[in-house]
Amino acid sequence: MVAGATVPDEELAALLAEVRACRVCAAALPLGPRPVLRVTRTARLLIVGQAPGTRVHDTGIPWNDASGDRLRQWLGLDRGLFYDEHRVAILPIGFCYPGTDAKGGDRPPRPECAPLWHPPLRAHLACVRLTLLVGGYAQAYYLGARRKQTVTATVQAWRDYLPEFLPTPHPSWRNTAWLQRHPWFDAELVPMLRQHVAELVAGG
Repeated sequence: MVAGATVPDEELAALLAEVRACRVCAAALPLGPRPVLRVTRTARLLIVGQAPGTRVHDTGIPWNDASGDRLRQWLGLDRGLFYDEHRVAILPIGFCYPGTDAKGGDRPPRPECAPLWHPPLRAHLACVRLTLLVGGYAQAYYLGARRKQTVTATVQAWRDYLPEFLPTPHPSWRNTAWLQRHPWFDAELVPMLRQHVAELVAGG
């Protein structure tokens, strides 16, 4: 556990142990179950992403890859603050690596995971003031009918979802061309995001 992180109470600790022992979709996971998440009651920022990749599966550390480097750049956080569970919670839509599809990309998060585990875990996150919805799967689950027809349109409408949610594209290298085609993201959304995160997280 990162220094300064709070020790979960018994109820949350028992829930986290149950989540980490989950085998609901084990038969569909090519590398087997290894739920990756971080939750403490005091976190003020919640990051909801897609599902772990192979490096995250291997290390058990969320966003421990190039996508995580870009996400931390967007947030204006170094690794120490990003991984401080006292400040930042991380709940992907799927907690385990889902495998790859026929084109070599990652499969979608398993559909069983978020409906089963997000509601009870979110009940322990009363201090969260901003939920970052990273990519289309997170936006679909949390925004539902409020999301637009595409991730681009949803992210362009980011002001509509504040103060509770903020949608972003996935920081994968696959989206580098998207970022180049939409300079407003770096020019408008990222500065606002960094300021907001500094107030919530970096400022303590």
